[in-house]
Amino acid sequence: MLTRKIKLWDINAHITCRLCNGYLIDATTVTECLHTFCRSCLVKYLEENNTCPTCRIVIHQSHPLQYIGHDRTMQDIVYKLVPGLQEAEMKKQREFYHKLGMEVPGDIKGETCSAKQHLDSHRNGETKPDENSNKETSEEKQEEDNDYHRSDEQVSICLECNSSKLRGLKRKWIRCSAQATVLHLKKFIAKKLNLSSFNELDILCNEEILGKDHTLKFVVVTRWRFKKAPLLLHYRPKMDLL
Repeated sequence: MLTRKIKLWDINAHITCRLCNGYLIDATTVTECLHTFCRSCLVKYLEENNTCPTCRIVIHQSHPLQYIGHDRTMQDIVYKLVPGLQEAEMKKQREFYHKLGMEVPGDIKGETCSAKQHLDSHRNGETKPDENSNKETSEEKQEEDNDYHRSDEQVSICLECNSSKLRGLKRKWIRCSAQATVLHLKKFIAKKLNLSSFNELDILCNEEILGKDHTLKFVVVTRWRFKKAPLLLHYRPKMDLL
C-alpha cells in the first residue's frame, strides 16, 4: 500500500484559530456553522459580537455563548499533529497558577506527570515493557478508572430553585469536577426531583440561561469571573425563548 507524507504546513489552516492565528487550544466550535476557535479567543470576541468570526452568520441575537461547545475531538487531533504543543500548554498553565499563588489543578498535574514519565522512559532507552511494568500499568489504570474525576479541578456549587412549580433540593451544596457540564447538572436535578425528563429544566447563572454543553469551568470563567465560591446556579421549569 502506498503511503503519502503530508507536511504540517499543508493542514495548518484547518487546525489554527482565525482570531489569534495560533494552533487551537481548548478548541470550541460554533454549533450554527461548525467553525472552530480557541475558547478564550471566541469568548472574548463574543463579549462584543454575536456573529461567527469566519462566516459572519448570526449565532444568536442575545445569547451567543449558549451556542458554542467544547470540541474534544478537534483538540485531540491538534495535540497529536503538533509535536510538543500539549506539553508546552500544560507548562504555561502551571506557570500561570504558580504566578497567582494558586494550587495547580489535578488534571493538569496528571497530564504533566504522565507526559514527563513517557519522555524520560524513551530518553533512558526503556522502551521494552516487562511483566512488572505491565502489572503496574494495569493497576494504575484501574485506580484511574475508579477515581471518578476526583483528581480533576473541582468546583463548589450551590443549586437554588427560583420557581414555585419545583421544590428545592435537600442538599443544594455540591462539589464536582470542573469538566462536568450543565447537562450533567440537569440530569442530577431531574433525578433528585423525580422529573420525567431533564429537558424540562433550565439552569441559570446571573439570570442568564446556560447552554447544556457548557462545562462548569467555562461557566466559572465566563459568568462567575472573580466572585468567591461557591458558584451560585438557579434552576426552573424550561421556558421557550422566542
